[in-house]
Amino acid sequence: MHPNIYQYVFGKWRSATEICIRMRKKYKKHQFKLLTVSFAFLLLYIIAGFTSWFFSLESQNRQMYRFRLAELKHDDPQYTDKLEALNDAKKRKTFQYVGEGSTYLLVILIGAVYVYWNTRQQLLLSRKQQNFMMAVTHELKTPIAITKLNLETVLKRNLDDIKRNKLLEQSLEETKRLDALVNNILTASQLESNEYTFNISHLNWSEQAEMAVLHFQSRYPTHQIRTDIEPDIYIDGESSLLDLVLNNFLDNARKYSGKDSTITITLDKESDMARLSTADQGIGIRPEERDRIFEKFYRIGNEETRKTKGTGLGLFLCQKIVTDHKGVISIADNQPNGTIFTIQLPLSKEQHGI
Repeated sequence: MHPNIYQYVFGKWRSATEICIRMRKKYKKHQFKLLTVSFAFLLLYIIAGFTSWFFSLESQNRQMYRFRLAELKHDDPQYTDKLEALNDAKKRKTFQYVGEGSTYLLVILIGAVYVYWNTRQQLLLSRKQQNFMMAVTHELKTPIAITKLNLETVLKRNLDDIKRNKLLEQSLEETKRLDALVNNILTASQLESNEYTFNISHLNWSEQAEMAVLHFQSRYPTHQIRTDIEPDIYIDGESSLLDLVLNNFLDNARKYSGKDSTITITLDKESDMARLSTADQGIGIRPEERDRIFEKFYRIGNEETRKTKGTGLGLFLCQKIVTDHKGVISIADNQPNGTIFTIQLPLSKEQHGI
């Protein structure tokens, strides 16, 4: 055979493969629409079938009524009674068909809606899990690659103390980032399964917020942060979990804001609640997205094209922790742009009683 034949066959095979890949992407993109259309068609088919079944049985009922009516004799002394009995039997049959058909149709519709809802939820969960896996893979690969490169550089090259220490410090920061990611995943799993053991203590919420801000500034010195923290605000809670909330809020504000923008942290008291707010000057959150951003794995946009890093667990964890501490989270627009996250936690019993 001529070599061009192999090239021709290979070209056709590659074209078919590319078509399949494009069709698969289109299916994934429109799978919810296809699912809705398929179920709508199925329901219409079922309704049409039951309607046809009803009219067919009703036609037979009327035909039997006419046959029995023709058999009646007008000179029969019981003609009137038999006619009434015949009419009653016809009506009972009609009611029977309507009742049985409606019951079966209702059961089938409920089952179809239930299957549709569960299928849709499974598709949503599958998509979220896929996005989560892509995000986690990216979040793990980056610090591992940086740490590996830094350590290889330290081992293979004769560096001065300043450069070596800089590389080791960078590797340590990436290791802390990995540790925080793993802790987020483990904590989310334990909180969701109610297996986390809380260690509630009397906390100075003001000092904890100031320490979180100082740590944030040391990690990201290029970001401007402004604080207005009222001193000596005490709450009852678990320090490690509330630290996680503070760090997630600050990191979230950093990721969606420019380096030249300002992040504002405020903490004060309102009635019997401690109110902490983080305001950024980022892209903001659309109103239709606000009810979904606290869902596990949910992130705005496409995981393949999104530039900001994350796993979709941060805000889910924040809401879960704040709720478990009997607090609430609210979202508002910052002016002229950006988002304000506010958490309110009950004041400590000792402080509230003062």
